Amino acid sequence: MPFVTTADGTDIFYKDWGSGRPVVLAHGWPLNSDSWEAQQLFLADNGYRAIAHDRRGHGKSAQSWNGNEMDTYADDLAALLDHLDLHDVTLVGFSTGGGEITRYIGRHGTARVAQAVLVSAVPPLMLLRDDNPGGVPIEVFDGIRAGSAADRSQLYKDLADGPFFGNNRPGVQISQGIRDAFWLQSMAAGHRNAYESIAAFSATDFRDDLATFDIPTLVIHGDDDQVVPFEVGGKASAALVKGAELIVYPGAPHGITDTHKQRLGDDLLAFLNTYGA
Repeated sequence: MPFVTTADGTDIFYKDWGSGRPVVLAHGWPLNSDSWEAQQLFLADNGYRAIAHDRRGHGKSAQSWNGNEMDTYADDLAALLDHLDLHDVTLVGFSTGGGEITRYIGRHGTARVAQAVLVSAVPPLMLLRDDNPGGVPIEVFDGIRAGSAADRSQLYKDLADGPFFGNNRPGVQISQGIRDAFWLQSMAAGHRNAYESIAAFSATDFRDDLATFDIPTLVIHGDDDQVVPFEVGGKASAALVKGAELIVYPGAPHGITDTHKQRLGDDLLAFLNTYGA
């Protein structure tokens, strides 16, 4: 299996499908690269080299004790891009992965990057603070931490059966298969890795990183996202990136990589095809 070894000796697994200009897909918490499989297959079938990696501590990557924070996630991504010597890359980040690619640009710049896409992403800052009055109260994240410590298997089932895919909304029925896949991927993450990542996705301030974006950027977000509320995430990020394009999916939940597969694939492809046009 393909791995890249980072500076601290952590093995990062990746899947490299297709050929053409590269698209690198960063996944959400507490999932892994399999969560991108529909989009990865679609983009590879449409002339792009689609690469998806497992963040450290997730999926098939090593469950490192340390480094479960955004700076290291971004440096791991840099190691992958350097290892594969990728250029003219489109970085696509879902949820926590949106934070990962945002911090990558903030720390490493855009010499290798042509475009960025934030999908249901956690930037600019999820946590309620004095300077972020519209954020989510820390008690919400403390509740996730408590659930993770007490019975993380049940926590993941509750997320999949409820807010992640909007299965708690009237008239919405998400297949058992999709919900089971969420649980299966989540349980493949290391316990410490997934626990510490809660702070990484909720409390990291990406506002300065977004200010460095100097490439075409697409922001996609559902306006019924119960995990990363639209006003906190997509709407706020789009306002901070000069020239960003914002696409809102009416009534859509957080997990649009599964609930809106075809539309998301089409929107990604249309944006990718604008490069060099």
